Amino acid sequence: MISLLAALPPGAIFFYFLATVVVLSAVGVAIAPNILYSAFALLGTLAGVAGLYLYMGADFLGIAQLLIYVGGILVLILFAVLLTNRIGEMNITNLSAGLIVGAPAAVAVIALLIKMALGTAWPVTEVVVAPTTQRLGDAFLREYLMPFEIASLVLLMALVGAMVIARRAAKEGNKKRVVATEIGK
Repeated sequence: MISLLAALPPGAIFFYFLATVVVLSAVGVAIAPNILYSAFALLGTLAGVAGLYLYMGADFLGIAQLLIYVGGILVLILFAVLLTNRIGEMNITNLSAGLIVGAPAAVAVIALLIKMALGTAWPVTEVVVAPTTQRLGDAFLREYLMPFEIASLVLLMALVGAMVIARRAAKEGNKKRVVATEIGK
């Protein structure tokens, strides 16, 4: 084992470490007994994928992964989980009912993936480290300016619409509480 690690270059060891973090965290997402633990395991998965992007030289994708998924989506999921009432009161029965069907399918898929990975002649190329953000910034401000602005306006309209719906629901909730307290008097 030690001689195998000594034969690998440091970059390969780092890659396998990140890949192991991603796979183990993904398994944690799938088998965690609590949804909060599953969300925290998702943090490890998304951060590991961002590390893989950065390792492969895709700096924009790595930072976007951190900002959008880890910083935005995962925080949103955690807030939704923590603010949901009675999430701990849910009882899920027959947890192993899908295991009978899922285990053979999972074993077959894993065996197929291992066979494909070992049977493929993987090309070895040198990674050219070049920043991609300058080219992306130029593309956003030149040939893709109109689609970028349209997408930003659609997202802004969705945000305003969500705010209007949330305010309407909050006002209706307050009216129901006021009526309920008046009836109780």
